[in-house]
Amino acid sequence: MFAQSAQHVTSYYAGTLSAPIPLHPALHERLEADVLVVGAGFSGLHTALRLASAGKRVIVLEASRVAWAASGRNGGQALLGWSCDMQPLEDSLGRARARELWDSMRWAAAEIRDLPVRHGFDIDYRPGSLWAAVRSRRAALLERARDEAAERWGYDRLRVIARDEMSEWIGSPRYLGALYDPEAGHLNPLKLALGLAQAFVRAGGRIFEQSRVLDYRETSSGYVARATSGEVRADVLVLACNAYIDRLDQELARRLLPVGTYQVATEPLDPEQARSLLPRNSCVIDNQFVPDYFRLSPDNRLLFGGGCTYLGGIPANIAEATRRPLERAFPQLRGVKVEFAWGGHLDISMRRTPDIGRHAQRYWLQGYSGHGVLPTLAGARAVADAILGDDRLLALYQGIRNPSFPGGERLAAPLEAIGKAWYRLRDTV
Repeated sequence: MFAQSAQHVTSYYAGTLSAPIPLHPALHERLEADVLVVGAGFSGLHTALRLASAGKRVIVLEASRVAWAASGRNGGQALLGWSCDMQPLEDSLGRARARELWDSMRWAAAEIRDLPVRHGFDIDYRPGSLWAAVRSRRAALLERARDEAAERWGYDRLRVIARDEMSEWIGSPRYLGALYDPEAGHLNPLKLALGLAQAFVRAGGRIFEQSRVLDYRETSSGYVARATSGEVRADVLVLACNAYIDRLDQELARRLLPVGTYQVATEPLDPEQARSLLPRNSCVIDNQFVPDYFRLSPDNRLLFGGGCTYLGGIPANIAEATRRPLERAFPQLRGVKVEFAWGGHLDISMRRTPDIGRHAQRYWLQGYSGHGVLPTLAGARAVADAILGDDRLLALYQGIRNPSFPGGERLAAPLEAIGKAWYRLRDTV
């Protein structure tokens, strides 16, 4: 469905790395493994690393490059929870079982800080996130969300930032209040993915890039996946393709809608000006139906995003498309130079709920719906644990209903675009 490449897009993350991105060979042979993982993004790499560390022979096949897609291009906000929030999970699972999933998300928030330390790589992690209100009628949601987290999910660390305190957190009059989460944070996603890949290889795993899986078949002894120039036989198959599942598995593909999204990075700002934008260096996402999100980079750039497209493609001029919302948030940056502008596709599920499951020894992870830094880690734990014999967490995910999009490929995107246009209208009134 989407063109893939041997080169990473020119994002802020790829454009400012201090060393070239390591190359892994293409597959040109027939191999055997205990587990084959298709997709070298967060889901696949987290799963592969946990399995290799447990002694499994694991191969990862990637159609392009490690973290070529959303895992290497996203906003870098490591936020607790899922895109759907907790209500659909509670509706499917009941409160007690949904609470178990929430507890696994808190585990992921701690693990994302600890894992790079254990394996010796840096991800530019900075603590703290703000869920900010730009309209008074939505400011009331902040206290409600804080109280619900404490009463229903046992999470009492959220703090409401009142309007008269906001200048200490965001240097903009646009924001009327916010909910601060000290266990969330922000990071460089490409550094995270490359660090995971490096740790996986050191644990004995093998990665093959430019090795698109064309099809797979189940056999009496496992699975055989046919790639562009080779083949892998494995006892267990893990599909971690997300928006790029395409026609490799049409059943899974029907439960996803690939959506275009994009963001920018400004030129490096004067350090004092950068601090005035976000004095406490928390990342920010607003609570509009179609949110803006932004944060500071270690070299004092503002990274700003929020746009999305449902009918295919990315704006021809991302910088221009993003300038208006950026300057609306920070009028003092009017005319600032945008040095990097990039986009990509993410995987939206019908109910914005994670789609993680198993059939026989075929596992899948998808449906993060634009909220995938911590959820991919929590999902990978569930899948890896199940492969290793403990399916308690995976059973929770399998209890979540994930219907196919109505109308198939022809109607899903137009219907979703109409719905999103309605929500955009609601954001303005």
